[in-house]
Amino acid sequence: MKTKSSLLSLGLLAFSSTALAQGSATGATSSGTNAPANRATGPESTSEIGKNANWDQMTREGRSGNEYGGHVTTPGGLLPWEPIRVVVTCGGTPRYSTFTDPKGNFLIAPTDQQGTIASDVAGKPTSAAAFVGCDVHAVFPGYDSTTLLIANRSMLDNPDLGTIKITPEGVSEDAALSATGSSVPKDARKAFEKARSEWIDKKPDRARKDLEKAVHEDPQFAEAWYQLGKIQQSSAPQDAWNSFSKAAAADPKFILPYSHMAEVAAKQGKWQDVVDSTKKELQLNPEGSPEIWYYNALGNYKINRKDVAETSAQKALAMDPLHTEPNTEQLLAVILADKHDFAGALAHLRSCVKYLPPGPNANLVKQQIAQLETMVPASK
Repeated sequence: MKTKSSLLSLGLLAFSSTALAQGSATGATSSGTNAPANRATGPESTSEIGKNANWDQMTREGRSGNEYGGHVTTPGGLLPWEPIRVVVTCGGTPRYSTFTDPKGNFLIAPTDQQGTIASDVAGKPTSAAAFVGCDVHAVFPGYDSTTLLIANRSMLDNPDLGTIKITPEGVSEDAALSATGSSVPKDARKAFEKARSEWIDKKPDRARKDLEKAVHEDPQFAEAWYQLGKIQQSSAPQDAWNSFSKAAAADPKFILPYSHMAEVAAKQGKWQDVVDSTKKELQLNPEGSPEIWYYNALGNYKINRKDVAETSAQKALAMDPLHTEPNTEQLLAVILADKHDFAGALAHLRSCVKYLPPGPNANLVKQQIAQLETMVPASK
């Protein structure tokens, strides 16, 4: 039995070391601010809103019941580059999640595959009218959010729910939008704003060059370093790590770089760096997010701190009923199988296979479930 159980753990871990280390979002993404199943490559790739969608048309036509729309704003009106997660909560339980576009617009449309519906919602709502009576709020690191109520409306009513305002929370006043942005030289700010427009227009190469100009003009421009790191992350991970590190050094209260540093380090197998990056974010925001607790769990597991890893993974799962960080239960299965808790591992795999999209990962989990099912009776 010992040999068989070890092979099982290694089989689960083989999956963990590739798919799990890559993160999910993002999407998540954040940090935590990423799209759940596929980290964004541009500010509109997490949402069918803006240039690629029908938010304005929907508002004009009054398509209430099928879709609802709204806006997210910040003090001063300067939105972050990150898509902002918007969550629909019914009776205290999150039921739906989506993201804003670069202008802060969001769309609640359960039939839109860009949104995420809780796996336990009976029948999977096909109309936003199913969310009447529910609350809507935004989730963004370092910020508090006002709440909107989805009231009953006729089909002719304007489906615009109104505006959600996010403001810096007391824990870390400058955590999400770096404080260094308010004092940068004129030329650096101009290059930064130009880069944001280019990024929205899906011209990352031009945006990168203007961000490089911005940090050349002001080496302490934390937000510019951070956005530069995001552009570098997929093609030049070490350059991205350096940019995120410079953002964090320029403004120690700036939360957003740390989840990206954790992701870069995880893909490179630098597990202590994963742990260190997540710990720094959790010092700034002790509540954390599903993404940051997930990476904390993964890093601690890989440096053989399995009890800490299990606790962090449980925290990630408890605060993520929508499974925006879809690898958490698979990681928990790995941890529990390694501890010979095969029944616990089986329960998490059975749960996660319900919301995994069809494909190789789902097929592998089904194989692992079948393997565990032959072992659970022997482990009792």
